[in-house]
Amino acid sequence: MSSEATPNAGPYADIAPTLNDCTRQVLFGQIWERTELPKRERSLITVAALVSLYRVNELPFHLKYALQNGVTREELIELITHLAFYAGWPAANTAIEIARKLCS
Repeated sequence: MSSEATPNAGPYADIAPTLNDCTRQVLFGQIWERTELPKRERSLITVAALVSLYRVNELPFHLKYALQNGVTREELIELITHLAFYAGWPAANTAIEIARKLCS
């Protein structure tokens, strides 16, 4: 995946093109485009869910996407710090390490 987060092509497009198309068309083409929540807030919600559920494979993409959607580095770190008390220290520590690699 390129250094810029993009929902247009998933890492599995070559092996699961239908899943890739559904992700691109439904999730990013419809859900993320709904106007009831701005993309910035959707990114905060998504990152919080991924950290809480320990979904480390998806987290790097969504951290980058959050930055593109206007979430600051400081806000991401604060979000992860806050989640340490609700999702657990191991989940927060892992997320901080992933964020460190992306923000360095």
